[in-house]
Amino acid sequence: MQERNGPGLSDATRGRLLFGGDYNPEQWPEETWHEDVRLMQDAGVNSVTLGVFSWSKLEPEPGAREFGWLDTLMDLMHENGIGVVLATPTSSPPPWMGRLHPDTLPVTEDGRTEWWGGRQHFSHSSATYRRYAAAITEDLAARYGGHPALTMWHINNEYCTFDHGDEAAAAFRRWLREKYGTLDALNEAWGTAFWSQGYDCWDGVLPPRLPHYMRNPTQVLDFRRFTSDMLLECYTAERDIVRRHTPHIPVTSNFMPLWFGQDAWRWAGEEDVVSVDLYPDPRDPLGAQNGALVQDMTRSQARGPWMLMEQAAGPVNWRGVNHPKPRGLNRLWSLQAVARGADAVCYFQWRQSRQGAEKFHSGMVSHAGEEGRTYQEVKQLGADLAKIAPQVAGRHITANVAVLHDWNAWWAGAQDGRPSSQVEYPDVLRAWHRALWQAHLTTDFAHPEHDLTPYSVVVVPQLYALTDAAIDNLLGYVRQGGTLVCGFLTGVADEDDRVRPGGMDARLRELFGIRTLHEWWPLDPGETVACEGFRGTLWSEEIEPADPDDTTCYKGGELDGMPAVLRKGRAWYLSTLPEPEALRELLARIAGDAGVRPVLDGLPEQVEAVLRGEVLFVLNHGREPVTVEVPGTHHDLLTGTAVTDRVTLGRYGAAVLRP
Repeated sequence: MQERNGPGLSDATRGRLLFGGDYNPEQWPEETWHEDVRLMQDAGVNSVTLGVFSWSKLEPEPGAREFGWLDTLMDLMHENGIGVVLATPTSSPPPWMGRLHPDTLPVTEDGRTEWWGGRQHFSHSSATYRRYAAAITEDLAARYGGHPALTMWHINNEYCTFDHGDEAAAAFRRWLREKYGTLDALNEAWGTAFWSQGYDCWDGVLPPRLPHYMRNPTQVLDFRRFTSDMLLECYTAERDIVRRHTPHIPVTSNFMPLWFGQDAWRWAGEEDVVSVDLYPDPRDPLGAQNGALVQDMTRSQARGPWMLMEQAAGPVNWRGVNHPKPRGLNRLWSLQAVARGADAVCYFQWRQSRQGAEKFHSGMVSHAGEEGRTYQEVKQLGADLAKIAPQVAGRHITANVAVLHDWNAWWAGAQDGRPSSQVEYPDVLRAWHRALWQAHLTTDFAHPEHDLTPYSVVVVPQLYALTDAAIDNLLGYVRQGGTLVCGFLTGVADEDDRVRPGGMDARLRELFGIRTLHEWWPLDPGETVACEGFRGTLWSEEIEPADPDDTTCYKGGELDGMPAVLRKGRAWYLSTLPEPEALRELLARIAGDAGVRPVLDGLPEQVEAVLRGEVLFVLNHGREPVTVEVPGTHHDLLTGTAVTDRVTLGRYGAAVLRP
């Protein structure tokens, strides 16, 4: 993988694994700060994030600056050997901004203003908001750019704001004029001949506000692209300010996993450090797999080590029922993140709040305090990370399988009026990654226009809209000897959401051995379709094959005898979603034929094995002890003991083995 230029995560880690989290000391009296430092040192905390939600504390009224408390904290952290990831506070403007400047507040699709009193209440297109954000960022960078505690900049927090207001509408028109140049080109791309939507002037173009009936899907698609770009402009404006003051300090902003509103491929290219917030449900039987998916995706966006910016040490507060993590699960999932490339394991937040909207969201120090189980487990994890850091920090992971993912394809497919509302792209993506994870195959993620030659197998769970360049890339990959496995509803439309002739791009139909795709046959909730050797779910298709080398057919019903799975050479096409075990077996067989095998053979079902550099992580996601065959002699970095040929892991147990 190509290395990044400029400062990166290694400039902050300095050979360590960062451990800590968001610290919000302004919620506490100053005497608590010294107690916090003592507990941090006992737990091995070496990094805290300051200032994420501190705008009203830093700027209590327009133009005022209150930096004294932050000066004290920066000095306190440095004196105790704790680095600071300093945040710009721009995700949560003070109440005075909305009161004095209502143009800074976002507007929903039905014209309602979103008021202050929560967070993320800013219009990404507001010139006033951007001016205030730049000013506070400039002053923070000037004051703390030379402070020895500073290790990284954290811009804003979880960018996620949509805005349909008038200022956003004007910005949307500017964005569209830059993209299309002329109204004729916009009308052509949006297909405005349908439903008499042709525009005669730019002023008539609006964001997709609440309509009487369904929206123009390409208008919606462009608005999603625009929103991602406007938020990115907010990020890069603040990033450029801090870079000017501290070109040697890396900059990040935290992603939410698989969030709909951000093209994270584009965003990752603008970050020095790629970071993510990860909150799997401890009651979810697929929680570990969902964690692995986010970790694999973030590592791929980072092109190497990445930062786990937020996780929960215990329960969160935003699910219907918020379950705590059972004993040992926090440690296990944290080690899973390190196994899959994280060089920083951090939390929201350090000390659980006593007031506010998130007082029931856990902290590293819970309401139970120092003697509570949560803090005691945090201490153990800090010690574990210190033990393994010299052998894993900065190391890369090699994967021979890539899963293709693209936000534009997701946005285009998630439209009203599609063949089945039961087909949700994230669910399909998770199903395919789950199959590979359960087959014990480590995967990268890639964009469909990325260089795919490093991979023996490329899987495409679903990419509804593909550019010509992406299609040519897939064809070239197969011509060069790669194995491609593709799911249904791929290559249906171009980048303007214009359906390609034949319902699938002709080049792809030829690649897979499809003469005619007659009809899509979506399945009802819970409905399955019989196939030779398995049952299909969610979707099926009426396909007339051309000259495939192999087919697996539907059995019974309208599609009896028609192909459910086609193979032509090294290209496979699945016109249904096989049930989980069948999909796992199929992908494992295809990968095996391409020479791709798990790190360890014969792994028990609940055990995950990942090789990072030369270090083997073996993780038991089950509640029962298990013995795992690990041929040869190893040194367990966690216990300091020798391991020969096999290792026994307890409930949620882990071994980190060096040859």
